Amino acid sequence: MKKSLGGINALYPTPTVIVGAVVAGKPNFITIAHIGIVNHAKPHLISISLGKAHYTNAGIRENKEFSVNIPSESLVVQTDYVGIVSGKKVDKSRVFELFYGQLPKAPLIKPCPVCMECRLYDTYDTPTHDLFIGEIVETHAEESVLTEGKIDIAKVRPLLFDMNTVKYWSLGTAVGGCWDVGKQMKAK
Repeated sequence: MKKSLGGINALYPTPTVIVGAVVAGKPNFITIAHIGIVNHAKPHLISISLGKAHYTNAGIRENKEFSVNIPSESLVVQTDYVGIVSGKKVDKSRVFELFYGQLPKAPLIKPCPVCMECRLYDTYDTPTHDLFIGEIVETHAEESVLTEGKIDIAKVRPLLFDMNTVKYWSLGTAVGGCWDVGKQMKAK
C-alpha cells in the first residue's frame, strides 16, 4: 500500500553540476542540482535553476553566458565547497584550474571531465528562483571519458544529489537498453 506524502518533489537524485559565470570581473562558481534538458535537438537547450539570492545570477544576467561543468566523484570536496560558500564573501576563482572556449564569460573547469559553454537563451522568473535557459554552444570532454567518440557516463562517474538524504551519490550499473528492453513486453 502506498502512503501519501503530500506535494513533495520525488525526482531526486539529480546530476550535480558546477555553474560558472564571470561576476564583477572574476570567475565565480556555484554547485547546483536543479538542472534539466529543455531540448535535445538544435538548438540544444538546458535549464539551471538558482535561488534569486545567489551571487552568480548577476553574472549570468549581465554577460549572458555561463558554463555547466560536470564533476566526477573525485571532485566531491571542491564541488561541495563552491556550493556552501558565497562568491560575495569568498573568491572562488582559484579553486579550480580554468580554461576558456568560445565564450569569454563562461569559465570552464579543467578537472571536470565534461564542460559545456552556454549562451543565455531565456530567463524565467519565479518568486524564489531564476530559471536560466542556456543554449549549449560547445561541449568539451576529456578523451578518457569517451567511448566510440561519445561521453560514457560510467567513465565520467558523476556526482548525484539527493535532497531526501542530503547526500551525494554515485552512479550504479546500467540495467537495460533504452528503446530496447521494453520490446520484451511487445512479444507477450
